Amino acid sequence: MTATFADFGLHPDLMHAVAELGFTDPTPIQQTAIPLLLDGRDLIGQAQTGTGKTAAFGLPLLHRIDPARRQIQALVLAPTRELAIQVADSLDRYGRQRGVAVLALYGGQSYQQQFRSLRQGVAVVVGTPGRLLDLADQDALDLSTVHTVVLDEADEMLSMGFIEDIERILERTPAARQTMLFSATISKRVQELAARYLREPELVSITPKQLTGATIVQRYYLVNQQDKIAALARLFEMETIDSALIFVRTRLGTGELANQLTARGFAAEALNGDLSQEARIQVLTRYRNGQVKVLVATDVAARGLDIDDISHVFNFDLPDDPEVYVHRVGRTGRAGRDGIAISLLTPRDRWQLRRIEEYTHFRLDKAELPSIQQIENHRQALLMEQLEVWIRRGRCRREREVVDMLVQTGHQPEDIAAAALKLARSDEKKRPIEPITPIKEEQLRPRERKGGERTFRRDTHAGPSSAARKRPERDKDMVPLKLDIGRADGISVNHVVASLAHYSGVNSGQLGKIRLESNHTLVDVPESLVGRLLSKNGAYRIGRRTVNLERA
Repeated sequence: MTATFADFGLHPDLMHAVAELGFTDPTPIQQTAIPLLLDGRDLIGQAQTGTGKTAAFGLPLLHRIDPARRQIQALVLAPTRELAIQVADSLDRYGRQRGVAVLALYGGQSYQQQFRSLRQGVAVVVGTPGRLLDLADQDALDLSTVHTVVLDEADEMLSMGFIEDIERILERTPAARQTMLFSATISKRVQELAARYLREPELVSITPKQLTGATIVQRYYLVNQQDKIAALARLFEMETIDSALIFVRTRLGTGELANQLTARGFAAEALNGDLSQEARIQVLTRYRNGQVKVLVATDVAARGLDIDDISHVFNFDLPDDPEVYVHRVGRTGRAGRDGIAISLLTPRDRWQLRRIEEYTHFRLDKAELPSIQQIENHRQALLMEQLEVWIRRGRCRREREVVDMLVQTGHQPEDIAAAALKLARSDEKKRPIEPITPIKEEQLRPRERKGGERTFRRDTHAGPSSAARKRPERDKDMVPLKLDIGRADGISVNHVVASLAHYSGVNSGQLGKIRLESNHTLVDVPESLVGRLLSKNGAYRIGRRTVNLERA
């Protein structure tokens, strides 16, 4: 028999808040977690954002709060300021009738304001690890009275490098506390964290064998790197997009893609780490209000973004980590809604697709891009639908007057209608349907060995004949650059390509021949990209090592 909120024995004020907020049946994570937490157990909850986990830990947390005590009794750690604000807002709504004071603490706020709020006394603090530790080090945040700790989005906090901050914060809380850890994925690092700080925790996993939601349609399109924007524009023509989140690899790429889409008639805004907090809030406000339907973001910039009604997630660049793919895709198809996740793959990305499918236990559907004719037919069908709506409404009196005037001057009604339609379709000129080139099946193959050197050549199977592919050591108009890392360091060509593309924003398909030598690597690049690649010197990393780049 399915439990109801009334079965949990929550405080009457919390039950009243649950009813006012329109909660009816508990979600799976709430059904399982709430009784365990009310019983005082430590808990590891595996559930993605959008499954109701904030209420799953928030209601038991608030049930144990004594509103009369003006001391910090519960602490929630979140990876980003956005998530901290959202969790604090939710807890405030749940606990308002109980008189529970909730405070969000995060970077970018005035220290003086935070000092004042803490002195006034709060029962629940929700914050980011960096700011919480900073305030604790200044003796402004006393955690000695905390009896409940929540680590929300633990995998995200660990991936952002907060492990030391988390440990130092937990050391300032009483050992007898109740600790809850929630994470979308339970990696080895999450397990190690739980083993150190949780006491005989219960594991509640709501994640199905298929890690990505059953309500999410997932498909991919195979395209050449240089055709990705054209492919994305074609999909925007055919998809019914209420709101879209597009993921790219670099901060530079967010701005470039947002500008390219806007120039093609699809208004988009970039969300990246270069934005000030005020600018970020403004962008997200416009997105939530529907003023902007398309956001282009990096994974780091999108952390903590909690919006339930994203209709489409696009992987413009496929992530290197399958767990990151799960996080991205999980931003659509929430709260039982249908969602669509679309990935643009180059032939070089196929190995990564296989890794994602093995990890998620789900096979993505391969789809074909809409043709020029299909898009033109779709545009015409939309126009005819709009015309029929206006004809049925009969609200074209002033326009009929213009038509009558033109007829009186000798024009035929059919010519007038055709000219009016041409004017109505003028915005389509901003959206030219760009051609898509045939797929170039690229791969890197060993070419020869001499003197301990291994040379690689990029073959194009769909291109010229084998004889035509046997080129001199360096293509025309290509310049050799040198990295101070080589075969003796245990790297591969893929490591070099991934590092240069990731940190410079250059498309991997634009790189030429890559020659691994014992202690260095030579990379041929177009002359036009030399300045851009060298400008990022000092940022390139392979593994934990910083790699220097210079002209050969």
